[in-house]
Amino acid sequence: MAAPKKSNSGALSWDQVDTVMLDMDGTLLDLHFDNHFWQEHLPVRLAQLRGVDEAEIRPWLIARTNAVRGQLSWYCLDYWARELEVDILALKQEVIHLISVHEHVEPFLDAVRRSGRHVMLVTNAHRHSLDLKLACTEIGCHFHQVVTAHDLGCAKEEPGFWDRLREQTPFNPASSLFVDDNLAVLRAARDYGIAHLRAVRRPDSRRPEMDTGEFPAIGDFRELGFPSEG
Repeated sequence: MAAPKKSNSGALSWDQVDTVMLDMDGTLLDLHFDNHFWQEHLPVRLAQLRGVDEAEIRPWLIARTNAVRGQLSWYCLDYWARELEVDILALKQEVIHLISVHEHVEPFLDAVRRSGRHVMLVTNAHRHSLDLKLACTEIGCHFHQVVTAHDLGCAKEEPGFWDRLREQTPFNPASSLFVDDNLAVLRAARDYGIAHLRAVRRPDSRRPEMDTGEFPAIGDFRELGFPSEG
């Protein structure tokens, strides 16, 4: 079967949407913080703490993270604290100044909330990381619900996630919008039947735009258009 043709437009028919589900890292927040932490800061600090060369730590750390990529463990700070024998949250706080909200996110969230639609933050982030970022950005007030995959026991890209979410919070997939920067997650959402999907072209503001595959994508949230106030 031929792959679905991708639309280049992120524009949305808001009259077809009653539930809005949004990812956090890379979608609402700049992924630069996470990329810098895992790829730059953590290897340096691990090397310092263990008294070894950074060049020795990097390939070892990449292999360890790749082994659980896409699983709930990949996103779990408790898992990495045990595996690496280091306080991951404390190390994250050393670069907390890099946490930032993507441009035009907050006006979009304001408009969606005022429109009367149900707005949910749906993230794979571990609860400790989620709490840290919500405290830094203060975007939590825009959501009716904040859901982390750790509360449901499986990552968004894993089988079963969307059924568990729907059991906890009933929603109609046919009238739901979901925005995420992870293509594996978007494909799982599509397979579940979520009708309105958008990828993010530049999750990390310091890196080039990414290929969003078969999904229509946005450069920023203005491209979705803001819904009228309900």
